[in-house]
Amino acid sequence: MINLYKYNKTLSLIIFFFSLTSFAFVNLKSDTPIITLICFFLIATVGVSHGSLDHLKGYKVLKFYKIKEKIKFYLAYIFFSLVVILFWLNFPYLILVLFLLIASFHFGKEDSSFDKVKKNKFSNLLFFLKGSIIVLAPLYLHPTETLKIFDVLNVEFSNINSDVVVLLLGFSFLSNFFINEKVMIALIDFFTVILLNFTFTPLVAFTIYFCFPHSVRHTFSLIIELNKKNFIKGFKDFIVTALPLTLITAILFLISVYFLVNYYVLSEAILKVIFIGLASLTFPHILLEYI
Repeated sequence: MINLYKYNKTLSLIIFFFSLTSFAFVNLKSDTPIITLICFFLIATVGVSHGSLDHLKGYKVLKFYKIKEKIKFYLAYIFFSLVVILFWLNFPYLILVLFLLIASFHFGKEDSSFDKVKKNKFSNLLFFLKGSIIVLAPLYLHPTETLKIFDVLNVEFSNINSDVVVLLLGFSFLSNFFINEKVMIALIDFFTVILLNFTFTPLVAFTIYFCFPHSVRHTFSLIIELNKKNFIKGFKDFIVTALPLTLITAILFLISVYFLVNYYVLSEAILKVIFIGLASLTFPHILLEYI
């Protein structure tokens, strides 16, 4: 039987030492066009790949409801994604806030699943607080840059109350003690996010977190679902199974950027595609996860 905790522990330590080394030797406080493109490429491939097995989970849902036409899953998934984009265009403030709240819960829950979770009646709140570090760290350490990203997404915030952010950061830190049995790894992940945001811009810090600790960790669990006894074979199965939808998503992201550069500068077009695109995928992805 594959030891999932061992793989996730190793991953957490690697990313932590990377962030620690970067904090000591790297000083990257602005995004150049090439850096923005690299972030876009990583998110559109490595990042979204952990959701590329959603169709297998969708087939299970169809089977449960005795629906034979698999095309109905894809139509429903695409429809849900388009509805999210449509709502974002018309109610950007509302959808952004919902996206950040749901994403925080999702990050907290998924990044706790590698270890035994302490169950209690406040578990969902604790998952939300744990995952909120992904949103809170850039808001506190790079408020101006973060608000500029929100502005590109058609959401304007006049300012950020730093005292409230610090208070929530404290709650996010404390939540780790009430979720996982092995608190040390959870705390390492917490400080990894802090170090990444100290060192890098919000976009780069998010890309590193989303593509590696979060997506790779989720991928580990998918590999084990595909093959519980042989990790290498499970990894090969994952690549073959995830590649088609990953490529389709990446191509759609590229097409979206191609059209948006007619109206926005490249960096703004990429930011819109990254975050609005992720929101359109995150809502149906999370809904499917919990169905």
